Amino acid sequence: MYEAHFGLREAPFALTPNTRYFLRAPSHADALELLLVALREREGFIKITGEVGTGKTLLCRLLLNELDAQAHTAYIPNPNLPPETLYEAVAEELGADVATCANGHQVLKALNQRLIDLAMAAKPAVLVIDEAQAMPEPTLEALRLLTNLETESRKLLQVVLFGQPELDSVLAKRSLRQLRQRITFHYQLAPLDRASVEHYLRHRLAQAGYDRGELFTPGALKLIARASRGIPRLVNVLAHKAMLAAWGEGERKVDRGHVLRAVDDTESAYRPGWVARWL
Repeated sequence: MYEAHFGLREAPFALTPNTRYFLRAPSHADALELLLVALREREGFIKITGEVGTGKTLLCRLLLNELDAQAHTAYIPNPNLPPETLYEAVAEELGADVATCANGHQVLKALNQRLIDLAMAAKPAVLVIDEAQAMPEPTLEALRLLTNLETESRKLLQVVLFGQPELDSVLAKRSLRQLRQRITFHYQLAPLDRASVEHYLRHRLAQAGYDRGELFTPGALKLIARASRGIPRLVNVLAHKAMLAAWGEGERKVDRGHVLRAVDDTESAYRPGWVARWL
């Protein structure tokens, strides 16, 4: 649509997670560093939580890319599964042969053997679960039992949980206290502050090929930061709609009026009062 108008190679604010657009903002950089350090130390469970749209899935994919050469990873993007299906999914992701397994016991046995083989090859196994708040309680307990697989000196499987804050409420249940005690590291992603929002916008524009100076006026940047409350997904939505508005008028700059139109068209955006609009 507006790529040629603004001199872009591609749309800079697509909602599809793309690790090339990852910005090492303070909160996200700290979370990634914690993950890598904890996994190097062979810790059992690590938990990363954040509100909807704060970039958990993008961070998850970046972690998988970082681990690609140094670990064997299993990725479960939709963990709303019964325990037996979870075991099968993890076994298949790790390359265990479960085609001939007749029941859950055989699947677990094949998975255990695969984990032992990986350990003997000095290649750690890491299970990464996105949207972990969707896991049923019996499946969470089955996940804890899965981490009981170990040798005399090390755990055979490390687990990273990515989830919304509801995951903390689920894990707070007394019935899951054993799993909760095994979570050795936890980090909560924070929204971007105003300076980081501005950096985020410039970074994504630069990655998309923009080299014509400042595209967003100071007033537009300030309003996007306020209306999005620093949630990266909302920043993307508002920036995209504001650029559409500017493109529709033939403008080369995105100003506060364009962002106001984007805010009015976005239900989840914070709307400034009439005094702020007038000012």
